[in-house]
Amino acid sequence: MAESEINYIDIPQTGFSSEESTRKERLAAEEVAEKMASTPEKCDSQKQREEENPMEQNPADEGPSFQSPPPLSAAACSRCPCGEPVNFPNGDGFGLSPPPVPTNYRPIRAPALLTPPNTQAVILAPVPQAQKVSIVSAPYSFQIPCRRISSPVDIEHFHNSDSGRSFMGFVVALSESIRSHKISDECYESPSVKGIVEILGIMDAWIDEIPPVQQPARYGNPAFRQWQDRLHQGQELMDRLLAPDIRASIPEIFPYFTDSFGNAMRIDYGTGHEANFAAWLFCLARLGVITENDYQAVVSRVFVKYLGLMRRLQTTYWLEPAGSHGVWGLDDYHFLPFIFGSSQLVDHKYMKPKSIHNQDILDNFSDEYLYLSCVAFVKKVKKGHLAEHSPMIDDISAVPNWGKVNSGMLKMYKAEVLEKVPIMQHFLFGSLIKW
Repeated sequence: MAESEINYIDIPQTGFSSEESTRKERLAAEEVAEKMASTPEKCDSQKQREEENPMEQNPADEGPSFQSPPPLSAAACSRCPCGEPVNFPNGDGFGLSPPPVPTNYRPIRAPALLTPPNTQAVILAPVPQAQKVSIVSAPYSFQIPCRRISSPVDIEHFHNSDSGRSFMGFVVALSESIRSHKISDECYESPSVKGIVEILGIMDAWIDEIPPVQQPARYGNPAFRQWQDRLHQGQELMDRLLAPDIRASIPEIFPYFTDSFGNAMRIDYGTGHEANFAAWLFCLARLGVITENDYQAVVSRVFVKYLGLMRRLQTTYWLEPAGSHGVWGLDDYHFLPFIFGSSQLVDHKYMKPKSIHNQDILDNFSDEYLYLSCVAFVKKVKKGHLAEHSPMIDDISAVPNWGKVNSGMLKMYKAEVLEKVPIMQHFLFGSLIKW
């Protein structure tokens, strides 16, 4: 008889009693079940085969030769793939609870406002308040400024000092001066304000005279170094602003000014350079060159002109973002326009924080409101949805009103810029901003 014609079912099983055969079959079935339970991949593949081949779901349909295995023991049924015992909710094995959520689960995008490690400290921190700037008087003791900050202890010393509180109060005062005002609103423009705007206009014209060089790399065009060389040779620009009796302050205030437009060696720009521009304006306030009556024009005329100059430098020479937070930051380069821009929109009748998602509003009002201008610029230079490349801005749009946005921006600026050693280690101190 050929091997294919042999009916193995009909061959009598000898040498084993029925009771002993049943016991051994049961033990073998338990061993197979435990091995299958310890390798869940095999179970999954078996399920897939069963879906593809319905005959495997009910092998008894194949014919009378099928013999169903004996039932598994309670020990095999009550163990999960990891080998640990399973506790059924109702005790009979039929009411299975859903599997627990893995501890390493992460959503596609975590909420942006919860990403900084000191978020709770920022939320609980008091909102910075505006302060008047004290004006220095003769006799003067001007000096070349130098760096002082190198550790968190130095950061704490600065913020506990009169200079630290006064500088932060100056930023808050500028923010309050532009509250509920558009950029084009009429305001008092002193000769000093007009002089600063004129200086920034001269520097803007230098870009036309120094075109970017052709290079394969996108960022860091070396022509920016030529622009910076011309800036460092322009101390006479300060003569346009200062009266003869305070021109001796030029060696002290000019380094703040030159550090406000990026770094020539690294060809980058960031919030630390922006803070130096605010420090330069603070020094002018300490000298009495600008007063509180100028604050609205300082934002709507001077800072807007400065921001336009920096945007042009960034897109012409493609400056690297210095210390960018990536998608978890507001902007790769700036922070202050978000403070001033949110203050502009406080108590606005129609535009709310969520209005930034309306492209028509961005197109028609970005020239009047700094916050909208920043969002429009971010969407211009970054591709994709706002929630993907700028989740921080996207999450802030859910805040109910601009007042909360502005107060949160002030607290965040103090915590994320003025309290960061990598940024403030380049900050300068002299006789006008004392250590």
